[in-house]
Amino acid sequence: MTPAAPDYPRPRSPLHLFIAFTVLALQGFGGVLAVAQRELVDRRRWMTREEFVDAYSVAQLLPGPNVVNLSLMLGDRFFGWRGAFAAISGMLFAPLVLVIVLAASYNQLASFPAVAGALRGMGAVAAGLILAMALKMLGTLRRNPLGPVLCALLGLTTLVAVTVFRAPLAWVVIGLGSAGWCIARWCIARREHGR
Repeated sequence: MTPAAPDYPRPRSPLHLFIAFTVLALQGFGGVLAVAQRELVDRRRWMTREEFVDAYSVAQLLPGPNVVNLSLMLGDRFFGWRGAFAAISGMLFAPLVLVIVLAASYNQLASFPAVAGALRGMGAVAAGLILAMALKMLGTLRRNPLGPVLCALLGLTTLVAVTVFRAPLAWVVIGLGSAGWCIARWCIARREHGR
């Protein structure tokens, strides 16, 4: 990632990054992506929407959880390896402790209908947050080399492949990701030759 512009707010220290990512991780039960976009772009303004989309695209290609990869890249952007370590530690430490505590007490809590209902409700909220974030980020597609129509077509093809045809996600990502990359390269080359 390129360094932030001088007029952008930036974290004060690696400790500030650690605390910010800890708070972010604790807000995202069932999915942190929508919370990360709101926290990093809208609230803290450490990234623009375009930078978020670009960084998240790269984070999806790397092995491991997307938001953890994103935290690693953002930490490195501001403080190098110390920032990367602080951000990833903030992303993982508190949720790890929480999961260990919940796993240890699950057998005692699973029999309560309120707990099962709360978990179902959290899943619905996570899905709603991801949908809201996707709608909010649609504006960035205007500057995408593919344009909104081709992006929507690739997204719809992905949705149909996974939900209707039950294609394995790994093959969908490899196949449609490669196709999207090739189409984007063709669109960029066409645009450059048109100048």
